[in-house]
Amino acid sequence: MPAAITCVEDLRAMARRRVPRMFYDYVDGGSWTESTYAANEADFARIKLRQRVAVNLENRSLKTRMLGQEVAMPVALAPTGNTGMVHADGEILAAKAAEAFGVPFTLSTMSICSIEDVARHVERPFWFQLYMMRDRAFIRSLIDRARQANCSALMLTLDLQVPGQRHKDRRNGLTTPPKPTFPNLVDLATRPRWCAGMLRTPRRTFGNIVGHARGVDSISTLSTWASKQFDPTLSWQDVEWVKKLWGGKLILKGILDPEDARHAASSGADALVVSNHGGRQLDGAPSTIESLPAIVDAAARQMEVWLDGGIRTGQDVLKALALGASATMIGRPFLYGLGAAGQAGVRKCLELIASELDLTMALCGRTEVRSVDRGILLPGTFPTAQRTHHRAH
Repeated sequence: MPAAITCVEDLRAMARRRVPRMFYDYVDGGSWTESTYAANEADFARIKLRQRVAVNLENRSLKTRMLGQEVAMPVALAPTGNTGMVHADGEILAAKAAEAFGVPFTLSTMSICSIEDVARHVERPFWFQLYMMRDRAFIRSLIDRARQANCSALMLTLDLQVPGQRHKDRRNGLTTPPKPTFPNLVDLATRPRWCAGMLRTPRRTFGNIVGHARGVDSISTLSTWASKQFDPTLSWQDVEWVKKLWGGKLILKGILDPEDARHAASSGADALVVSNHGGRQLDGAPSTIESLPAIVDAAARQMEVWLDGGIRTGQDVLKALALGASATMIGRPFLYGLGAAGQAGVRKCLELIASELDLTMALCGRTEVRSVDRGILLPGTFPTAQRTHHRAH
């Protein structure tokens, strides 16, 4: 890992050089004008911190718990589709890096490496993310497979009943694996390291689906199947059905409104993730940090509230904790690390965020990540539940 890597932005620049354009753009793009994607980061930057001095800063700790599990810091790797196209065997490498660091890893339904593949390469249980598909028999089988692989929590993503309009993916003709078109071949020719990795692995399509879903045995049948499978009829009754079928810890991802947070709290789920799918679904929706305080007010007494979207530094993690999140999730930052340098890059991303979180917490006069509250923020610079509610009207 080059010594010049000092922040997640450095990993992003490195990944951009090493990952084929269609997959880099898949990671780094939002929907429509990308205004919500941009707001996720910009709204964090507006929040100012209170610097404190002459406080004993020895014996600092970032340790906390997520769903009862001790974690090295309040950050988990979010489920991201196509991770194994950012780097060969990407999900396995990211899961191993997370396990070694002591943070949770979440495998996406739309992963390249299958549930069973990842389970063979790690010692500790990971989490599995589920999309609601029309084929309920396939959903049952996915849940069974997650249980057999000893997954310790199921994460149901609620904000992709219909896919967002992502212009970069359309322009690039995104497919997994990429089609051998002239523009793609020219792009791949400039990414020899990526190509060499892909030639060494058999994992080049959606491992949880091909050979498992009814009638899906090839790339061509997969795309037809996928275009028809995301279920627009998804309801809170389906959430309860999944909870009963799974029987274990359930996380609901994609909550952005206090009313939906109240539904989530009464559904019996254990945690929710304040998320706008990284700005990839409804462009023009509010940022996650803007939405967080009102959702904490609505649901935090009944379940854990986490946040993802826009986190690029340990300072962003600290700001989310200060506004009431008990933990956070990262997607793009670890994918930048993965694209830059595989497993070592994911580890570097986690080290950077932990170091920034620790240092910022100290300079704000705190030594325990669990004690962080809005007292570390400068009044008037951060969103509140009342302000968010007022804007909504």
